[in-house]
Formats: sequence, structure tokens, C-alpha cells
Amino acid sequence: MPRPTAAQLAYGSATVVFSTVALLLLTRTTDGIAVAAIGIASLALGLLVAMTLPLRRRPRQAGTAAGPAASAAPDGLTTRVPAPRSHTGAEARVGEHSLRR
Repeated sequence: MPRPTAAQLAYGSATVVFSTVALLLLTRTTDGIAVAAIGIASLALGLLVAMTLPLRRRPRQAGTAAGPAASAAPDGLTTRVPAPRSHTGAEARVGEHSLRR
């Protein structure tokens, strides 16, 4: 099971606090059993809110079929477009070194 995110903890905690206060003010109860029932119901509601919050998704890797490398042509066929190359590797260092001489 993945760890809860900060947003899940914040929304769940806020839901518990605000729903407890709201239910206690609306029902105007002073009975201990009713207060405990409201607290348990608020905890359940906070857990529900925290677990239904969407999880953070990992970014997709470039070059997948559904990614930006594929585009639809006017005739309905899929055209593959090569991704631009970055020159940060050995090619750039060799090129820079040969220019310095």
C-alpha cells in the first residue's frame, strides 16, 4: 500500500475536524455516547475523503505510442516523428574540445 501524500493527510484531517464541529453544533448533543458516535462517524468520513483523493501519478516517459512522438496525419494514419536529440553527451564535449584548439 502506498504512503499517503501530504494532501491526503491535510484533507482527511480537515474533514475530521470540520465535520466533528459541524455535527456537534447541529445536533447540540451533550450525551457521551452520541459524542463518541459523532467522532467515529467523522473519522470514517475523513478516511473516506483521504482515500478517494487522487494519487500523484508518475510522469510518462517520452517516446511512448500515446506520447508526443506520434501524431495523426490527415489521412488517418499515424506518423512517427523523431524526438529532438540533446547534445549534452560525449558528442558535445568532443565538438567543443576540437573547437578550442
